[in-house]
Amino acid sequence: MGKRAREGASREGRGGEKAMVRLELDSLNSYVNSARRVADARLKGFRGPMEVAAAAEDLNAYPGLETLSAPRTVRVLEEEEGDLDAEGRAAVLAGRVFWEHAAAGEATRLSLGPKFFLTPDFLLKEYQRAGLGPALPRRELLPLELGRRHLKQLVYEIRELALEAGEDPQKVLNRQKTLFIASAEAMEAVQKQVLQDLYGLWPLPNIWFMTQASFYGLNKRGEKWDYDPVSPKRLHNHGAMLMQKAMDGQIYRFNAAGELQRLSREEHLGELAAFDNLVSYNIEDLDYLTRALDFAALGLAARAKDEGYGFLMEVLSNNPERPIKGGCCAFDPALKRDVMIESFRLKGYRPEDIKFLNKNINHNLGPAQIYPILQEKGLFMPVSVKDGFLYFQPVQGDLNFILPTAFFRRQKMRPINCLKALGDIPAALEAMEAQDLQPGFPRFAESPARG
Repeated sequence: MGKRAREGASREGRGGEKAMVRLELDSLNSYVNSARRVADARLKGFRGPMEVAAAAEDLNAYPGLETLSAPRTVRVLEEEEGDLDAEGRAAVLAGRVFWEHAAAGEATRLSLGPKFFLTPDFLLKEYQRAGLGPALPRRELLPLELGRRHLKQLVYEIRELALEAGEDPQKVLNRQKTLFIASAEAMEAVQKQVLQDLYGLWPLPNIWFMTQASFYGLNKRGEKWDYDPVSPKRLHNHGAMLMQKAMDGQIYRFNAAGELQRLSREEHLGELAAFDNLVSYNIEDLDYLTRALDFAALGLAARAKDEGYGFLMEVLSNNPERPIKGGCCAFDPALKRDVMIESFRLKGYRPEDIKFLNKNINHNLGPAQIYPILQEKGLFMPVSVKDGFLYFQPVQGDLNFILPTAFFRRQKMRPINCLKALGDIPAALEAMEAQDLQPGFPRFAESPARG
């Protein structure tokens, strides 16, 4: 482990506090049972979910919020020595980057259903129906759902990269692997669409899927917390998605004969060992629609891995006109390093108080080594009360408390650009228009070459 990485490895007493009860990540059943024990230990004195709701800000609050200051060791992409772009291009061409697409979120702020299936026309109609304005695009947009745009952009850019490098695009695509994560409600449709769009372009065994599990809410019964079968099932946020990948048999694929195969934990980690970087993309990121392959960031990820880091996060500025809540990057004097703290741990913070945000595209470096560490240490389990029941809300960004983590930014920091609320729809339509205007993209998207 490099010196810079060792300095960022401690997790004592902050966002990755040692839990009173260890999370068990062997299976979904072991997670469910150990999460219930976490509730028993941490919420022993509470009589029910509503008392927890009243105290949630304090229960989730990051220790020492009043001592935090602006981050100090964020690396500036343009100031790095050497040719990061070339290093990133080489990593993609060699098939050393694993592509993960997270599309399971509940999209509570947008309230339009799974983001994977949002089309330009639907977004426009919802924006107008909300009385927010016409938001008319300047030209007719391809009738592609956001998830399909997300997928096609990656394939489009990998093919373009291969051609620029004088390589056979199909051979380069054959070196890639990808994972799609969706909720149980959406997975059948997501899987069908992904397999249809990638047919003949991406080797079938290299397309992986995982259905993110949802869980009943917890209620207090006597002295114990237990899952209430009358409660609605909900996801435990993207941190639970991350922990689920550490469990046995959660990831599946189809072999060349079209037969479903579940990967054991050993098979999963064995195949991940061939990759230097697992990039986890969020379906809501709008910059991705014209730049899925961020070569400089991929180059920095390769460099950070060699320096001993296990996690790389990008820092963005908040939008001063429409500030949003999100992960906040700050310097923690107790840990003597920069950290990324999730928004619901920022008690008393207003959106405008958060100056440095997490972009939510995370680079997991040496991914096969991350899951054993995650199994040993788990993630902090913030609490949330919805519909009168208790749910946990861990976040994958909390890996920065259990792994040596590097942070970077651009020389000119742009505000975060993502589809989180109805007010973001004009930006989403603008990004879709820019995507459609890429040379050859409409032809590729509507009838992609097969091989």
